[in-house]
Amino acid sequence: MVLLIAAPAGAQEAGPEGGAAGASPAAAAPAESVPAATAPAATPQPLPGGEGAAPADTASPAPEPAASEAPAAEASPPVPAPSGMPVGGAALPHDLSPWGMFLQADIVVKAVMVGLALASLATWTVWLAKGIELASAKRRARSATRKLERAQSLDEATRLIDGAWTRKGPVADLVHAAARERERSADLSAEGLKERLSIALSRIEARAGRGMTRGTGLLATIGATAPFIGLFGTVWGIMNSFIGISQAKTTNLAVVAPGIAEALLATAIGLVAAIPAVIIYNVFARSIA
Repeated sequence: MVLLIAAPAGAQEAGPEGGAAGASPAAAAPAESVPAATAPAATPQPLPGGEGAAPADTASPAPEPAASEAPAAEASPPVPAPSGMPVGGAALPHDLSPWGMFLQADIVVKAVMVGLALASLATWTVWLAKGIELASAKRRARSATRKLERAQSLDEATRLIDGAWTRKGPVADLVHAAARERERSADLSAEGLKERLSIALSRIEARAGRGMTRGTGLLATIGATAPFIGLFGTVWGIMNSFIGISQAKTTNLAVVAPGIAEALLATAIGLVAAIPAVIIYNVFARSIA
């Protein structure tokens, strides 16, 4: 009996100890699994800026705004500079009229344009002066020719030609030269007199022709050289345009067009000066002949 009573008692004592021993691993297992479950939340995640440790759920949204801003900055198109604003240190001209382009042109191109404008002015001045001179000479020649047709002798022709209107001019000079040569060669034969008269009249005709052609040589010079002078201004202006393009580092039409337009304006002025000069020279040459 004593043994039977002692055995349950030992079993009861051993039971709690065994239960405690058996329960301790079970209790320890959850204690060890708790840090494993909470480790991701407690582990600090380093931020891109190198800040201190922060929870993962609060640190993860931080890079998203930077990622969303980067494509916007890359996708934004370049804003072109408005007209009149400095591009690469050079101000674009506001006015593309001939006068505005002249004001914006280089000093060399300006000098070419001014020279061609003066040449054009000289062309029209010669045209006006020679036109009046040739018209007056033609009227005198027609009037003197009609008087000579009515004369029956050299003395009568000299008397008719000495009128107020026909006293001056090539025809009057020819008649007076013939009268003087007849007096000088009175002792010569008819053939000798004709030869001397022919030589004297040829000299008077050549002198009158040189007087009539005075000023037309300038027209020929302007007509021959003005296009090349304008071309020089164009080449110089285009060189400056290329330099401006390289400095601005852009091929925008707003940067390229003004310089090229200024350069082409020099050629246009050269043609404006040359074409009328050639036409007027040819007209005067036919009239004088």
